[in-house]
Amino acid sequence: MSEKLVKITINGQEFEVEEGAPLIDACNKNEFGVPSFCYYSDLELQASCRMCLVRIDKMPKLQASCSIPVSEGMVVTTQSEEIEKAQRAMGEFLLANHPLDCPVCDRGGECELQEIIFDWGDVEERFVEPKTAHPEKFLSPMVANDQQRCILCKRCTRVCSEWMGEDTIEAGNRGASTVIGTYGGWLDCSQCGNCVEVCPTGTLLDGVYRHATRPWELDQTITTDAYSSDGMQLSIGSRSGEVHRIVARDRYVDGLNGEFLDVKARFAHEFINHPDRLKTPLIRYKKGGKLIPSTWDGAIEFIAEKFKEAGDKVGVVASPRLTNEAIFTLKRFAADTVGTDNYAVSDAYDLAPFFDNLSAPLCTHKEIRHAKTILLIGGEPEEEQTFTAKQMRQAVKNGGANLIIVNEVPIRLTASATQFIHINPGSLDAFALALTSNDEAAIGALGVNPAEMALLRETLNSTEGDLIIAVGGDLSPDAQGIVAASAKDFGSGSRRALLHPLPLYNNSVGANDMMPGRKPLEEVVTNSKALLIGGSLQDASPLAKKDFVVVQELFETETTQLADVVLPAASFAEVDGTYTNNTGFIQRVRKAIEPVHQSKPDWMITSLISRALGTDFGYNFSASAVFRRLTEDISAYSGLGYPNLKDESNPVKANYKVSESGDLTSMLARVRKKVENLPADAEKIGEMPEVGHKLFKLTTMTEKTRQFHLLANGNPKPESLLVSPLEQFNLDGSAKENGNGHKEETSVQVETVEQK
Repeated sequence: MSEKLVKITINGQEFEVEEGAPLIDACNKNEFGVPSFCYYSDLELQASCRMCLVRIDKMPKLQASCSIPVSEGMVVTTQSEEIEKAQRAMGEFLLANHPLDCPVCDRGGECELQEIIFDWGDVEERFVEPKTAHPEKFLSPMVANDQQRCILCKRCTRVCSEWMGEDTIEAGNRGASTVIGTYGGWLDCSQCGNCVEVCPTGTLLDGVYRHATRPWELDQTITTDAYSSDGMQLSIGSRSGEVHRIVARDRYVDGLNGEFLDVKARFAHEFINHPDRLKTPLIRYKKGGKLIPSTWDGAIEFIAEKFKEAGDKVGVVASPRLTNEAIFTLKRFAADTVGTDNYAVSDAYDLAPFFDNLSAPLCTHKEIRHAKTILLIGGEPEEEQTFTAKQMRQAVKNGGANLIIVNEVPIRLTASATQFIHINPGSLDAFALALTSNDEAAIGALGVNPAEMALLRETLNSTEGDLIIAVGGDLSPDAQGIVAASAKDFGSGSRRALLHPLPLYNNSVGANDMMPGRKPLEEVVTNSKALLIGGSLQDASPLAKKDFVVVQELFETETTQLADVVLPAASFAEVDGTYTNNTGFIQRVRKAIEPVHQSKPDWMITSLISRALGTDFGYNFSASAVFRRLTEDISAYSGLGYPNLKDESNPVKANYKVSESGDLTSMLARVRKKVENLPADAEKIGEMPEVGHKLFKLTTMTEKTRQFHLLANGNPKPESLLVSPLEQFNLDGSAKENGNGHKEETSVQVETVEQK
């Protein structure tokens, strides 16, 4: 779209709008509401619902405003008797086969059809023929389907294709018999649920939230995803201290991810109110004994006595899933209360080499969407950073971008790639050398044709616009540092080079920021007699030899089994704070419900322990006070406060230092040594991993949503699509059996949608 402004007239008023913008957007932005169903910003045009009709001077008939680009001098009428008559007629046609079951529909109260019919519907229904009826059924453990409510806007089919690249939901049959479904009747996809999100009616339904409550009964709280490092904005719907559902933020307020969420962000929220949540502090008074419930005062006093005995041999570990406020307070506990630099982050890998060697700015997700060339080195965003993957797919499909993927395996994104460089297993670090220094030995270790590298360089050098270099976590930290330090070399007068890390956890970037000078986790655990751990460790076995371990957690885990004191921590839905996403945006986390049972925010727990040891941080139980204090110590966050972060439609980016050059000698030496040991005749991996092999993996939080167990165990198709899969399968994916040892029989028949 051009940035040139042109003058148009809407209902007698003159406005300046971007040339080439869809006319429907120009009308809506200037407060002349135009109804629509099939139109959706940033998706290919459908132009089928015919609700967005307007009159344009010098055109012979009414026009669908979604399909008309704005041009100089255009004169538009959006409100007239002629237009209203046409819109009322379209509404009447849509209701011809639509059941009037709003009182029992999950979309009742926020249904776009309902809202538009209230404004543009007719006062009488002249179609008296029987409506086409279909029973409600399941398309997967996560998605239910009521076919008779469909108005065939095909938003769901377009987001499935353009956002996800999966094409699993399609229109079947023809004419009045057309229905939305999937071949074979069962969704075998990433279960993102975006089809549910964009559906304007109650045709596609949230299988976790279904029939739980009414939308207007829910309190909506805007917050940030607790799973992915993409930092997707979402809205928590809660009532009476219980979280019932999660939807994308854009349904209420514009956010960076629009209406996009993935399966974990949207559906895996039942851990928040799960009955297995830790309820009270627990103390193990002797090694090998049982954890005994305690009061908070008793637990804090017991911890303080033990930490005093340990002296300066106390270690501190923070999970990258905690808020910035919690991680900063743990670091301050180590430095100010205990007087030690013995602290670490329990992340999958260290981000410090990448951020310490930034030679180009971090990109935003919007810049990925509109980039001209994207180079993805390693990683598997479609499984681990799903919004990043969605932006890459749309950059190619809707923006014509070049997508170059370098990987040891053919990941699903390779279907969208313009070039896939299939390298030998374990040679990603060699690619970092080959890219940045044209090292011949490194190129040889990749197992690729030199012509492929030549084509890569030609594409990079011919790019005009934004060039995004995305770096996966399967590169070593040293290799990531080398790529980050060399990114500036790919920029030019007409080309801007930008970087994009792909960390695993929701606050991996924030943890890197909050704990500068941290030590490796193994070193901290080894050098400590006593440990304060926020969250859990991926490998808790070394804790068995420690004198005293305190763990702040939501649930009992392998880490709490080796702890001497376990303190119940509040979930992300019960705290105020911030996360920092993989583009550097500092985003608010807002409390939707009060902490369940006796749980407390992690930063508050750490503050109470510190106070018992004689150091008062002065936070006065205010998360905003913690954030103000951390901005004094963390230069990239300097000058910020919660009021600066209140509008995520205009997010605030951390001010990371971009360096011109650095000493890469030691990192290059370590990577070259690793490359020298790579085998010359490695066999390449040709098999593409299954959908969800990482996304559906059961974790401490996702396993608390029962439907996730079915996904993790192969997403088995039930005998009857009219009955919930949870009624037909055990959580391990096996069919349920009756008392006689036989599979339960259902009295309803299987109904599937076959594609024509």
